[in-house]
Amino acid sequence: MEQFDSIDDYIEDLKSHLRANAQCGNTHYNLGVAYLSRRDFMEAETEFLEAVANSPKMAEAYVQLGGIALQRGDLEGCLNYNVQATQQRPFFAVPWGNIGFVQLQLGDVDKAHQALKKAIKLDPNFVQAKATMSSALINMGEYEDADKLLKEILDEHPNFGPAWNNKAIIDAHREQWEDAKVCIAKAEESGFEVPEEFKREVLAK
Repeated sequence: MEQFDSIDDYIEDLKSHLRANAQCGNTHYNLGVAYLSRRDFMEAETEFLEAVANSPKMAEAYVQLGGIALQRGDLEGCLNYNVQATQQRPFFAVPWGNIGFVQLQLGDVDKAHQALKKAIKLDPNFVQAKATMSSALINMGEYEDADKLLKEILDEHPNFGPAWNNKAIIDAHREQWEDAKVCIAKAEESGFEVPEEFKREVLAK
């Protein structure tokens, strides 16, 4: 890839390619990603929509559109785009992980569990999906399984905040308050924002 001095130069270069070939789904996709890096969500969304209009099988663009929908708080939109991504590429783990995350937010733990199982089967190293799966298992009351999964994650990614947060939830459930405090501290060290209410409950013990 050519080297550009700034993201703006890169965007201009992609736009000039599109002037020559407006039907190139890949260029629209790359332009969308460039806009995302500048947090220009509206422009990014337009480009990802152009990408799938010109290359309907481009699952990554659906995933990006889902991310933008989530950013706006549109869970149903995020879910729909990720479902479309799985229809184009059934063996792409990322949209399955996203579907699991959204279903969990929507309170459908069974559907979340199914989607996350698929994501992890397709990509056993998909740490985000594993962390979401541990949340689903906690929701299902499967604390042992969740704990096992979290140990796996933290062995490989000792600074992964969401996993420390979930570990703290399990320790609190077992009334192991000191352990929970340690996990909360580790979650926060890694930049994860532990919910205030939960933190207060643990510290009060």
